[in-house]
Amino acid sequence: MVVMAHGFGGTKDSGLAPFAERFAESGMDVLAFDYRGFGASEGTPRQSLSVRKQIDDYHSAVEAAKALDGVDADRVALWGASFSGGHVLTVGAARADIAAVVSLTPLTSGLAVSRAAASSRDPLTSLRWTLAGVKSRLAVRRGDAPTLMPLVAPVGEPGALALDGAYESYLSMAGPTWRNEIDCAVGLEVLSVRTTTAAKQLRCPLLVQIADFDQYVPADAVAATAAHGRAQVHRYPCDHFDVWPGHEWFDKTARDQVAFLSRRLLRSVVR
Repeated sequence: MVVMAHGFGGTKDSGLAPFAERFAESGMDVLAFDYRGFGASEGTPRQSLSVRKQIDDYHSAVEAAKALDGVDADRVALWGASFSGGHVLTVGAARADIAAVVSLTPLTSGLAVSRAAASSRDPLTSLRWTLAGVKSRLAVRRGDAPTLMPLVAPVGEPGALALDGAYESYLSMAGPTWRNEIDCAVGLEVLSVRTTTAAKQLRCPLLVQIADFDQYVPADAVAATAAHGRAQVHRYPCDHFDVWPGHEWFDKTARDQVAFLSRRLLRSVVR
């Protein structure tokens, strides 16, 4: 069984199916889920991202997967990409029942990613959104609705992601439940991401896939985390979204994932 969820503000109907289909064709079951407050999942507030809650949701999804008929509880793997690529390191490190972890172009350092994102907007805009984020977080804690901003936007326009190609890439993958909105407090959540300790504590085999020309999650930060996790590392001469369905490096990326997971999950069972 492979348990998988999307990255930054994504939903399971937005580009996960082609990966899941490759795993299913190879003999693996897949459970793909949406985090609470996003896509097809319930929960309020909507479109409000919490790293802690998303990690909790991964744990819940693993328990749900293990309870399904026909699932070998000793052969459950985690799959994450971008934002969830960091989550699977944290979840895998906290559990002794995970057989393997796949981390695709993962967000491993919130500080490194925030620096990259800041390059796409002027300091005044960054300050304005930070203040809006603080107010939104306080509102959510009071039980009020969050202040929302565009999740992705063309370069030069307001949005959580306004780097070159982000807007077009998200829209090309967007499923019917995806919304181009995110809580303004998302920047504060991103800054909280630190995965080095989790990588060091991870006990199962780890595949880390790095896009060498990644504008969103700096490749050197990902490589450093992979080294701490003693990972099998595959590097691709492309940008962040070039490994997704519809782009030139998807087939290679998916083949590498299938090969890695097949060795860990599809071993023969001795009775």
